[in-house]
Amino acid sequence: MIHSAETPNPGSPSRTYIVRTIGFMTVYVLISVLAIVGLFDSLIGGPGGWLIAVAVSIPVAGQVWATLRLMADSDEFVRVIVTKCFVLAAGAIMVLWTLWGFGEAYAGAPHLDGWLIYPFFWAAYALVSPFVRTSKL
Repeated sequence: MIHSAETPNPGSPSRTYIVRTIGFMTVYVLISVLAIVGLFDSLIGGPGGWLIAVAVSIPVAGQVWATLRLMADSDEFVRVIVTKCFVLAAGAIMVLWTLWGFGEAYAGAPHLDGWLIYPFFWAAYALVSPFVRTSKL
């Protein structure tokens, strides 16, 4: 069977990563939507709220694990490209989040909830990825 460059081969590290990502993000979105529509309102502010916080954080940890597995299971070139994108995105978001935190403290910037760092990280990853084309530092 012939596969295009855009469609990873079944069983390939890229395909496995996509399946894991869909699974983890489905759980993440489902818990988040249930919280938004008020299903957990009776738990918020008490010990049960921590259960919700842990439950919605587990898929985030799973996504990090899936990315690490992608790196470990891929060839050296893909491993370096993914690692460079991950480091660049993490660095950009650390700088942005630090800047915004100081903006809140010193310039009256509106508060941003800490959980927003996760979607901002993946947005940064998506923005830097097209520009990382070589395994050289």
